[in-house]
Amino acid sequence: MSREDDALVPASPTLAGLRRHTAARVALGRAGSALPTAAHLKFTLDHARARDAVWSAIDKDRLLAELEARGFRTAIAASLAGDRATYVRRPDLGRRIAPEQGEELARTLGPCRVVVVVADGLSAAAVDANVLPALDALAPRLVQDGNPIDAVVVVEQGRVAVGDPIGAALKAELVIVLIGERPGLTSADSLGCYITYRPREGLADSARNCISNIRPDGLPPADAAFKIAWLAREALRRELSGIDLKEESGAELEAAARAATMVLGGD
Repeated sequence: MSREDDALVPASPTLAGLRRHTAARVALGRAGSALPTAAHLKFTLDHARARDAVWSAIDKDRLLAELEARGFRTAIAASLAGDRATYVRRPDLGRRIAPEQGEELARTLGPCRVVVVVADGLSAAAVDANVLPALDALAPRLVQDGNPIDAVVVVEQGRVAVGDPIGAALKAELVIVLIGERPGLTSADSLGCYITYRPREGLADSARNCISNIRPDGLPPADAAFKIAWLAREALRRELSGIDLKEESGAELEAAARAATMVLGGD
């Protein structure tokens, strides 16, 4: 190998400028045929954070206390995946709850129109970091639209579709699932949202609307809340969700901005 092959080659200044705009691994340079030490150590750290996100548990006691302090009616449930190892290996069990749990939820919470299900998913870190900011931004918007949250159910070892049997047990018209997404190597704390009209077991994923990457460095919770509330309102108004409901909240936001600009211009 030549001395040139062993040399530390920094990224060109032109490419390095891209790093101001993205957390993606671009323009890292090289040390011989490998990454520079700092970039390699950062990759190792991010990989460890992603693994920890998958195998960690949510702090359910703190989460329930915070939810109840905000005035939400709450309950806790668990999927049929009894532990984390089973959850990772058996996605089907993470989508279901025991029949007796559904009956208990029906007794304690009663019929609900709009239900939020908080599930650990594949990132407990996402739930711990982003669920409360998301709900703080979302709840007032739903109230303003006449669609208040009737209950929040926290689910351990839950997949996206676990909202279906829970929503069905509570006779919900709409279920909003907030769940930790599969962590990436630059986003171990990304929260996803799935909205389903008239949930019931056996629904295909095409029956849901998804908003992904909810976190301060992705889609900020306040912006996500605007989109979620729009979808919730339209799902209930049109009585559908999924591929038949296109997310067009941006057009509404632009119209509001134009109206505000006209008012300001008139002053």
